[in-house]
Amino acid sequence: MNRLSFALVVAAVLIVGGTRGWAQTPAPSGARIMIVDLQRILVRSAAGVAAREQFEKERAGMQREMDAKRQELEKLEEELQKKGPLMTADVRRERQDVLERKRRDATRLADDFRRALEKREQLLTQKMLQDVKNIIDRIGKQRGYHLIVDGRAGVLYASADADLTEEVIRAYDQETGAKGKK
Repeated sequence: MNRLSFALVVAAVLIVGGTRGWAQTPAPSGARIMIVDLQRILVRSAAGVAAREQFEKERAGMQREMDAKRQELEKLEEELQKKGPLMTADVRRERQDVLERKRRDATRLADDFRRALEKREQLLTQKMLQDVKNIIDRIGKQRGYHLIVDGRAGVLYASADADLTEEVIRAYDQETGAKGKK
């Protein structure tokens, strides 16, 4: 491994959150460095697909509720525009107050839904990444690899032969399938 390649690997390790001491140690003779594509694992693994489908169901449910709120607001606005001139000032003011209160409630609900979806997505992703990291650690130890990096984290060159992504997906699918059957 030439010095430029080694420097790029060290930079990739540091970007990904590498281990202490690696940058100070010369590359072992015959260093085995592999890559994975974490994004592809999240998208293509069975667990990733299932998590995305569940997330989309939750999002769709929230969207339906927000659509219902929007229709209710539109109906109230339309009623106020059509019948407002015929209402007494007190009734019109009361209806306007109700409309404004419902608008504020809908805005708060939309914000709550957005935050809930962001939190849910983050939790799903963190759980999957932890499971995948454990699998990568196991494969790395079993195969005697010196370094496994995420192929999207700034690696400038990676041989297709060094890509473990499909193997990690298979192992992850096997493990999550086995866990689902328990």
